[in-house]
Amino acid sequence: MPLIEQIEKDTVTAMKARESERVSTLRMVKTALKNKEIDKRAPLTDAEAQQVLTTLIKQRRESIDQFLKGNRPELAQKEEEEIKVIEGYLPKSASEEEIKNLVEEALAGQNLGPKDMGTAMKAVQAKIQASGLRADGKQVSEVVKARLAGA
Repeated sequence: MPLIEQIEKDTVTAMKARESERVSTLRMVKTALKNKEIDKRAPLTDAEAQQVLTTLIKQRRESIDQFLKGNRPELAQKEEEEIKVIEGYLPKSASEEEIKNLVEEALAGQNLGPKDMGTAMKAVQAKIQASGLRADGKQVSEVVKARLAGA
């Protein structure tokens, strides 16, 4: 079942179960997906929908940082709950070790230096996508930087 259909079905289920927090999060996700679809002027693929969800998670994490700095732990907790709901629709997140292994596999046999960061990141991102996992770009970037510095 396509990701967007699954989210719509789960929204109805959550409404019937009167799970107000889950309903509000899923409605927010549906709105973000619909806005992206309107911008694109075509239906979204599952990969594009996953990209939108990844962006939403990134926004929530930034909000958590701001709420904690502003001494608003209750709002940070709400954002954390939203992240948990959204992550349920994404592939499993790669661990630090898995990222390191994927970076090694992607860059094995290539003679790249610190100036080849863009080329290396493209190869690594393609490898991560092919593996069916997802990884935080910032974390991947740090691992690739360390690998290229050591090369």
